Amino acid sequence: PLRYISKLRELVKHEGDKNKSQWKTMGPAKVAVPSPNDFLQKRSKESKLAPKKKEEDGKKLLPLSVPPRTYHPVTRIKKNFISKNALAVMTGEPKKPQHFCVDTRQGDKYLLEPSGLFPKYINKKNYGVLPKYVIQRNEEIKREEEEYQASVLEQLKKKAMKLLSEEERTNILKALKKNWEEINRAYQSLPIVTDTRYKQMHKEELELKLKQLEHDIAAIEKHKCVYIANI
Repeated sequence: PLRYISKLRELVKHEGDKNKSQWKTMGPAKVAVPSPNDFLQKRSKESKLAPKKKEEDGKKLLPLSVPPRTYHPVTRIKKNFISKNALAVMTGEPKKPQHFCVDTRQGDKYLLEPSGLFPKYINKKNYGVLPKYVIQRNEEIKREEEEYQASVLEQLKKKAMKLLSEEERTNILKALKKNWEEINRAYQSLPIVTDTRYKQMHKEELELKLKQLEHDIAAIEKHKCVYIANI
């Protein structure tokens, strides 16, 4: 098959030749030297003010918000402090006398209110009243205790002992005796010679069952009232 030739081959070659032609010599490309007439002049780098705007199409520019030269601000306001103080004294509330105590011969005194000797808090309306958050907390604690006591009683009722009736007692006793007869029959039918380990284990298991059944039958026959726990 013919070798693949890209359609853009000539374009790529042209681009490569064009980029190489700028750096044929050593160093950067030659740059035009500035003219000696364009030298740096004095104050050429200082900032210049913008030109003033002229009135265009008969429209006047808005005046600046600057006070005129003839404006004199008011720097002093005369007040009649005597009449002002007299009016404040006549309309104001009189000062309450402060309670104090003199404890030395020289007349040293101290205020009673910050000392703790003046009955300040017992005269309040809410003195001795429990705060709302304390009452609410006590109610929550009481409610939790009641719920806990109710749950404990419920658990005790569930775990309470149940008294067997006479009919149930006789039925259980008959079932135990019947079970004992069946196991005893199986025990009596065992071979006399127990020469294997399996026979020995089977014999011991039957003996244990017979002993347990005899113990249960004797306990139920001995006690007329039998209680069973609800577990």
